[in-house]
Amino acid sequence: MKIRDSGMPEKEMWENFFNPQAALRIMGLDKDVSNAVEFGCGYGTFTIPAAKMISGKLFAFDIEPEMIEMTKYEAVKIGVMNLKVGLRDFMADGTGLPSESVDYAMLFNILHLENPVSLLREANRILVEGGKAGIIHWNYDLSTPRGPSMDIRPKPEDCIKWAKSAGFSSPARCDLKPYH
Repeated sequence: MKIRDSGMPEKEMWENFFNPQAALRIMGLDKDVSNAVEFGCGYGTFTIPAAKMISGKLFAFDIEPEMIEMTKYEAVKIGVMNLKVGLRDFMADGTGLPSESVDYAMLFNILHLENPVSLLREANRILVEGGKAGIIHWNYDLSTPRGPSMDIRPKPEDCIKWAKSAGFSSPARCDLKPYH
């Protein structure tokens, strides 16, 4: 099931919106994280830096074959060996990962989908006890240059409410200026 369109721009424009390494550090990703998962790897903007930051394996999924190929290509090009990229409809079929198998789940610019709690439940299922989920989303602000339409763009309080509904405890908000 393809997630509702967010108006994702071309790769070069997309990558100018982020400092992936800085955002990942702020969100607690480092060598203390063994295995991680990314829901919707897109161009690999966060995937490649995250794989380089953790000590174990990063599982990255996307429903778009061209996104999978781009991410694989970038990983091979720079020699990232701990990345397992897979074409998967994780909304319909889950991740296929065992319960309690990853330390960190990356849900970046994806919770504008039809049923965000379902995706958060899958993330919670595969997280080890004490594991973390990092959620990034576009500001709920018309002046933000990209992102899904305002009628499907979640507010920060929506993301926190959904995380609690999916079984997460103590969700906290952080600001990743200027757009997230």
